[in-house]
Amino acid sequence: MTDDERDLCDIVAASPWVLRALTVVHDSGLPDAWIGAGTLRDLVWGERYGTGFDPGSVRDVDVVFFDPDDLSRDNDHRATDRLAAAWAEPPWEARNQAAVHTWYAAKFGGEEIEAYRSVAEAVATWPEFATAVAVRLDADDRLAVCAPYGLGDLLGGV
Repeated sequence: MTDDERDLCDIVAASPWVLRALTVVHDSGLPDAWIGAGTLRDLVWGERYGTGFDPGSVRDVDVVFFDPDDLSRDNDHRATDRLAAAWAEPPWEARNQAAVHTWYAAKFGGEEIEAYRSVAEAVATWPEFATAVAVRLDADDRLAVCAPYGLGDLLGGV
């Protein structure tokens, strides 16, 4: 683990709300599931550069998972519902990264994209380096970090 990854994990570990969300995701049974994007940015920037993290300001908790066996949009809805059943407070939004290629062009326009082969490959396509980051609890309940472009922008407030 890099120093930046340790810094991020320390910030995450100090937030009972984010740890609870990670536990819900971990316990949900969704394959290769992570929390990423805005929730992490809001946490880090609130703690480092603001007045602290406010869970009430979270617009959605982006949960990415990887299930190549069910590429249906219903799978996303079932995953979101499963998370909400376990903890109703956060506005969950779960998306199967194995299925993004089936709807991406229709939603965003342009050419069809290739199917992602992993969550890490999907996270690497997110538009801002500061939010192209995800975390999860691994099988041993340790924090794991997925940051294809590193954590410099997130930790540096860029």
